[in-house]
Amino acid sequence: MAEQLDDIDLVNQFKTANKEAAFTAIIRKYQEKLYWHIRRLVIQHEDANDVLQNMFIKVWKSLDGFREESQLYTWLYRIATNECLTFLEKQKKHSGLSMSDETYNLSNTIKANDHFDGNKLEWKLQLAIQQLPEKQRAVFNLRYFEEMPYEKMSKILETSEGALKANYHHAVKKIEHFILNH
Repeated sequence: MAEQLDDIDLVNQFKTANKEAAFTAIIRKYQEKLYWHIRRLVIQHEDANDVLQNMFIKVWKSLDGFREESQLYTWLYRIATNECLTFLEKQKKHSGLSMSDETYNLSNTIKANDHFDGNKLEWKLQLAIQQLPEKQRAVFNLRYFEEMPYEKMSKILETSEGALKANYHHAVKKIEHFILNH
């Protein structure tokens, strides 16, 4: 059964045998983790679903060319992160809002979300995360929520471990400042 195969077997099955079954197994295996990674970056459920769908379309089109130089998981997260950053950049350009207007809109979106209780620290944390530049937000989410090692993040975000550590440090400081002052 395709769902019991490891990533290498799934990729090989996709390339040589039954594309649909292998791809379905990959989606089942990673869909939820990727959804929550994307959701933390784009906030809205509908946007997260759109980005996830676009990401899986890219994966379908590119999986035949996957060279297995990294783990499948790492490759999928890289595509998901890039799709998020592209989505956020397009959203910023289309909205024509300044950074403070965008932050205000994100804050209102978080406050309106049924999953967040305004009296909890989680709510403040999410607001603080939304204040971060997109790349710092991605680094913070991967490290804090996914507990991903810098080495793996380096492959996903295609940057040095030192740069990631600096981004994470700056993100944490900004979040601390936001929580203490709001």
